[in-house]
Amino acid sequence: MTTGNEEVWPRGVPSVGQRAERTRAVLKRDIELFTEISGDRNPLHYDEVLAKETRFGGIVVQGGITSAILNAVVAEDLPGPGTVFLHVDWSFKAPVRPGDEITGRVEVLEVRTDKPITKLRTEVVRDDGTVVLSGEALCYTMPLGG
Repeated sequence: MTTGNEEVWPRGVPSVGQRAERTRAVLKRDIELFTEISGDRNPLHYDEVLAKETRFGGIVVQGGITSAILNAVVAEDLPGPGTVFLHVDWSFKAPVRPGDEITGRVEVLEVRTDKPITKLRTEVVRDDGTVVLSGEALCYTMPLGG
């Protein structure tokens, strides 16, 4: 007996409570590459003297670098290939610096059976245990290939 979910979720329906994560080191080169892509030349990302005088106390990476690990988790792991963000609601809680290791985590909160849409809890954590980003994301997973 089929439920029709095979057509909506050809690689299988994610389960509420299912989790995935990825970890990576953040490098100074990431700031350079993100600046090249985005044009974000905020001195907080480059000027050590100025950045030390701010409440951050030093260089911080762009938020797009911090959140990018979540792109990898949803596109590669859960829900997986073909997944894109429809909507995100993220709060940036603490800075990430070059040399930090970050872990992006997702947990399935809701799954639609009529459309390949999932609601995820999202979080990025520094290697010292500090949550640097938290929130939710709504994702759509399109079928790939034939």
